[in-house]
Amino acid sequence: QVQLVESGGGLVQAGGSLRLSCAASGRTFSIYAMGWFRQAPGKEREFVATISWSGGNTAYADSVKGRFTISRNNAKNTVLLQMNSLKPEDTAVYYCAAGSYSRVVTAYSYWGQGTQVSVSS
Repeated sequence: QVQLVESGGGLVQAGGSLRLSCAASGRTFSIYAMGWFRQAPGKEREFVATISWSGGNTAYADSVKGRFTISRNNAKNTVLLQMNSLKPEDTAVYYCAAGSYSRVVTAYSYWGQGTQVSVSS
């Protein structure tokens, strides 16, 4: 069982940066791949980034590649999403998830409550 809590969201101007953090509780955190997803109003939840259990493999959505970086610290049970060069279209609720290394929502069994990211033009 893993409990996830996101933080770090907020309002930022286009071109700015934010760093999202996901704190996990549970001794089995390190066996899971971790993912970040986002959901804008009226849209389906979409993949943003994922990182393998060891941190050795990462994958990104084309829309964020080169701007976002996912990382994890298994000793601290945390996952980070560094977001640079933010655009208004990045505005969404961002969710942290634990599960299998995948771009697919259904591959993840545990989800946080989400944190709002708003980017103004």
